[in-house]
Amino acid sequence: MAAVSLSPSQRAWQRFRRNRLGFWSLTVFCILFVLSLGAELISNDKPLIARYNGQWYLPILKSVPETTFGGDFQTPTDYLDPFIQQQFAKPGNFAIYPPNPYHHSTINYFAKEPNPSGPSADNWLGTDDRGRDVVARLIYGFRISVLFALALTVIGVLLGIVTGAIQGFFGGKTDLAFQRFIEIWGSMPELYLLIIFAAVFDPSIGLLLVLLSLFGWMGLSDYVRAEFLRNRQLDYVRAARALGLSNGQIIWRHILPNSLTPVVTFLPFRMSAAILALTSLDFLGLGVPPGTPSLGELLAQGKNNIDAWWISLSTFAVLVITLLLLTFMGDALRDALDPRKAEK
Repeated sequence: MAAVSLSPSQRAWQRFRRNRLGFWSLTVFCILFVLSLGAELISNDKPLIARYNGQWYLPILKSVPETTFGGDFQTPTDYLDPFIQQQFAKPGNFAIYPPNPYHHSTINYFAKEPNPSGPSADNWLGTDDRGRDVVARLIYGFRISVLFALALTVIGVLLGIVTGAIQGFFGGKTDLAFQRFIEIWGSMPELYLLIIFAAVFDPSIGLLLVLLSLFGWMGLSDYVRAEFLRNRQLDYVRAARALGLSNGQIIWRHILPNSLTPVVTFLPFRMSAAILALTSLDFLGLGVPPGTPSLGELLAQGKNNIDAWWISLSTFAVLVITLLLLTFMGDALRDALDPRKAEK
């Protein structure tokens, strides 16, 4: 029976799978990320479903006033209130809570110890200095960090590919002008600009994403430029020119697919850098708006509350595990796309 011929991408995937550390890192990271996307189903102070006096409710989707469950006010129900929980404990009534019954903004007013309180049966990793559950803050903070890193990576990759392709394909004065512009733009003090904009504008994730995107494309642009400079001199590009293909067709169909190796290889490392950047800015108070769950904000709380070891230790563990998974994935991708190992 003849052997099945595999495409270069299929062979690269097989090499990636043979790297067990990288493959399992990708699997674990994807599982954690998917679970974090459903954080409201895992950690929330509202029941997933409730039944009271023969009526069914979905509090996680629709706010229900307290008077519906025998309370005195028309305000949204506090489902952690002992009175409300007693109402659901009556025969025929029940409420199914998420595994961790706390939202990232929930303040545990019924904690038995002063805040920040240590790990307990109610708060598995304790509470922060405002009485908010650390587990909930970690879950939501992890989701924000990964989504921010993905967005920043996508924007940086697109800008890096476009600018690098233009420099490498056209070369000459175009390349020279871009290189001088990158030198000037890269010499601007990024941290000072962030401090200035943080003082002028209200902090937001969108503003932070725009500011970091202005500088995050330059490193990748150099690699794409080098690949285009090398590939544009090869015979298949000259043949495409002889056939009358336009510059856009040559770039899109021929040179770009053969220049994406550094782009794909650096994706996990760029995500790691983005997560570290967001964490560092949040630690300094220059990142996300106050109240937003953030790994950097938790680290700052751990610094300000040395005795509350559970805050800094748990946050450090989440950050280290995330960065290790991304690093192992990047190493596996680099080996899988290494042309020297193509025949192995």
